[in-house]
Amino acid sequence: MEQLNTIKELINQGNVEQAIPQLDKILQSDFPGKDEAYYLRGNAYRKQGNWQQALNNYQYAIDLNPDSPARQAYNMVMDILNFFNKDMYNQ
Repeated sequence: MEQLNTIKELINQGNVEQAIPQLDKILQSDFPGKDEAYYLRGNAYRKQGNWQQALNNYQYAIDLNPDSPARQAYNMVMDILNFFNKDMYNQ
């Protein structure tokens, strides 16, 4: 769990390039808190603006734990993407 706290701090500081490989390594192991690791990796991808990877990771977290905070994050990203209208920038 301490490892996830360190990674969470990296993400909060904007160091997602360091956080993602660490999360990848955790997710390849027999780590018991994989739902939280997927949630954090979703947050890291969201900070990068990689919306699809963020949504995928949030969905993995939800599949493992339906009560995960990833559910709210998933809904938030979907709201953002549904609100964002690229055509408005082409006028």
